[in-house]
Amino acid sequence: MIKKYRDRFNEAFSIEKYKAFQEDVTADFDYLPTFRMAESPFFINREFKQKLVQATEAVIEFVKAPGFLELTDKSLDFGNRVPNENPHPNFLAVDFGVCEEEGELLPKLIEVQGFPSIFNFQYNLFEKFKNQYPFLSELTPYFDGIDQSNYLPILRDTICNGHPEENVILLEIEPEKQNTKIDFYYCQRDLGIPVICVTEVIKEGKKLFYKDKTGQSIPIKRIYNRVIFDELDLRKDLNLQFDFREELEVEWAGHPNWFFRISKFILPYLKGPYFIETTLLSELKSIPKDLENYVLKPLFSFSGSGVVYHVKESDIEAVREKDLYILQKKVHYSPVLQAPDGKVKAEVRILAVWPDGRDNPILMGNLVRLSRGEMIGVKFNKDKDWVGGTLGLFEK
Repeated sequence: MIKKYRDRFNEAFSIEKYKAFQEDVTADFDYLPTFRMAESPFFINREFKQKLVQATEAVIEFVKAPGFLELTDKSLDFGNRVPNENPHPNFLAVDFGVCEEEGELLPKLIEVQGFPSIFNFQYNLFEKFKNQYPFLSELTPYFDGIDQSNYLPILRDTICNGHPEENVILLEIEPEKQNTKIDFYYCQRDLGIPVICVTEVIKEGKKLFYKDKTGQSIPIKRIYNRVIFDELDLRKDLNLQFDFREELEVEWAGHPNWFFRISKFILPYLKGPYFIETTLLSELKSIPKDLENYVLKPLFSFSGSGVVYHVKESDIEAVREKDLYILQKKVHYSPVLQAPDGKVKAEVRILAVWPDGRDNPILMGNLVRLSRGEMIGVKFNKDKDWVGGTLGLFEK
């Protein structure tokens, strides 16, 4: 979308450089991510960046509006209501498809999550791209007021809230088996936060502890939560010493309740040029005749699980808990990234943090997913190149 840089990158690109880029990432922890890293960044011009900011700010204003907690309280009835909820989410991940509408490129909201994303990996990914293509230092993946000097301090402040790093843990289910574990490695290296499995947490009264490498018991004052309840509910084999739903003397960075409050649950309420027609299945008056133009989605799934792209009447009729599904109008992603052998579609995730005590969140950076398939997602891009995860770069 910035022709000068697209042409320059494509001229400089080679398979050898892509392999060197992969090896550079692998070298940090002797580990190559299991998700596909795309060959190229996505160049975003000032006009489209401004639209992304406006669209994200519209979501934020909705979250800040009076009555939001009351409106979304019902979402907690479907999940697991956890005590000691923060007054606002600590993290926002807002996904926009790059779409065309009446000849104009627009970001259209696909999904929004009150949950952290791969903040640490994206920070390091920019450095890896620059190592192969030094001219990319003329651009930035960050929003106004953010640069490499303050990105990690703001992220640390959000996650730790003034607590010593050893008393803050990144909590996950078997983190060594997660697809995003490269982010955990960078988080531990760059912020000094230990990565702990839910089965390793020790409970004594209302206090939580973990054991460090020497076997010493360390108090947990704050949890950087990366646990998805969908996965936790399915893992009946896990032996936990604590329950998320009990009163505990611990703070949350990314309180679990916000995963439910800020989710597909709010999509039917969002109106405006950047939002897509979405209906809660329980509110659907009649099944549309043109179902080929709709997608059926569960409210609280993660990483696209349970989504039906080619909807039939029988799919809708088969849903028993209609309060837990939405029917969303399909949007048409516009192929905007020029690869060496054709155009590629893109989805941009805006990453924001909201430190405790602040009135507003801080737009930090982004994540971009590239696709040649019908939709964004791994199953639509098997055995393809110039697809997968990358980052967007803006003009300074």
